[in-house]
Amino acid sequence: MTTPDDRAAQGRTTGEDIVWRRATEADFPLLRRWLEHDYVARWWHHETSAQAVARDFGPSARGEEPSEDWLALRDARPFGLVQRCRVADYPEYADDLAGIVAVPAGAAMLDYLIGDPASVGRGLGPAMIAAMAAKTWREWVDASAIVVPVVAANRRSWRALEKAGFTRVGEGDLEPDNPIDEPLHYVYRLDRPSGQ
Repeated sequence: MTTPDDRAAQGRTTGEDIVWRRATEADFPLLRRWLEHDYVARWWHHETSAQAVARDFGPSARGEEPSEDWLALRDARPFGLVQRCRVADYPEYADDLAGIVAVPAGAAMLDYLIGDPASVGRGLGPAMIAAMAAKTWREWVDASAIVVPVVAANRRSWRALEKAGFTRVGEGDLEPDNPIDEPLHYVYRLDRPSGQ
């Protein structure tokens, strides 16, 4: 007999079944649809015209800037996006973060969203974050830590980080993506596991 807890756990993932693919220009219509969802737009506050998506995601897709946009897939279907960069590649943001917490040399930074509405609330956020952390340790051997600033009002986002093993290491004011939010951000950090 299955319990309500068993049913709630169905469809959840540990991240081992997540496959990664770099976003390309062919994915821009999908990204645009995701950014238009109310629950994504609330926190990302991104322009959703085709031109705006091409402007903001194009340089990464073409390898013209150091950040990377990765689609997370399950069963060959994209459900989420993770942006990954090295903090040092964005000096102005590194300076802003350094005003709140010590940022270790070689630190990486992530941003993320679950774009597929059917995938929300199924444990995929923490699994996706943890899977990208593991990918980062494998691929960026000089990455000492991953730091992620999250607007304090976005409880769902920072809870996903905690479930993925991140620890809150500071809080302070940063410019929010959405101007309706207060500037208070929580900064989370995950250090490279020993031996990796």
